[in-house]
Formats: sequence, C-alpha cells, structure tokens
Amino acid sequence: ALEAVSRLNHAGWHAVVATNQAGIGRGMIDMASVNAVHAYMNQRLLVQGGRIDAVFFCPHTPEEHCDCRKPLPGMMIDIGRRYGDTLRDLQAAAAAGCEPHLVLTGRAAALDDQTLRHIVQQVPRTTVHQDLGAFAEHLLRRDRIADSGTGELS
Repeated sequence: ALEAVSRLNHAGWHAVVATNQAGIGRGMIDMASVNAVHAYMNQRLLVQGGRIDAVFFCPHTPEEHCDCRKPLPGMMIDIGRRYGDTLRDLQAAAAAGCEPHLVLTGRAAALDDQTLRHIVQQVPRTTVHQDLGAFAEHLLRRDRIADSGTGELS
C-alpha cells in the first residue's frame, strides 16, 4: 500500500483517507493518539516518497446516527467538496469503475457551458447535477427504483 500510494502521488494523484473512528466517541482513544497514528502513517509513506493529503474521520459512534459515518455519504461529500469538481477527478472515478458524477457547486460552479460540455465528452456516462441536493435525490430515486424491483418509482 505504501508503494502504491507513492506511485499515485508521483503521477499527480491525491491520496485521502476516510475512516470511521468510533473509539473516539466511546472514549477509548483520544485525538493525540489518532494524530500519532496519522503521523506514523505519513512517516512510513515519506520513506517511500508518498504522502496522504488529508485524513477525514468520523469520531461518532453508530448510535449517534450522524451523516458522516460510513456507509452514509457525509465524509465523501466533504472530500468531494475539497478535492473534487475537475475533469481529472471524473476520469479517476471512471477508471476506478465508479459512476462519475459532477455537482455544479464549488469549483465546478465557475465552469462555462462550453467547458462543461468538453468535460462531459471526455468522461462518458458522467451525470451532471445542479447541486448536492439534486445529486442526493438522484441516488435516493435510483435506490427506490432498485428496491421496488419494477424499474418504476415507488
């Protein structure tokens, strides 16, 4: 993993960690210990010539029902706000077998129509959403269709 992250960094990719850390919410681990783990991880990566650009974590327990705890999307939304909205990100999503989605907020809000068309042409199957609410509705609608088993909205 260390070498893989380093290779990605050298190719211009950002490496971001998204992790649930319920031990914080349960009082089993403090922030100093969490930071020490992250520092150790970065020291190990540095030896390989790599880096982690950011660590996003949810400190809540499952019982707190927050929106940042995986599998809910809060952390991924935060990561997308900080690192997303570019052609390269959409290309990375497609290359990883993910569905490429572009939300027209953040950096993408400044895209003119011609640039937006160019980006979408570069990454087939990209779905464009006006805002995060529209993206969330798209996902929820798709889940309702899948759950109904009919291909129709329920």
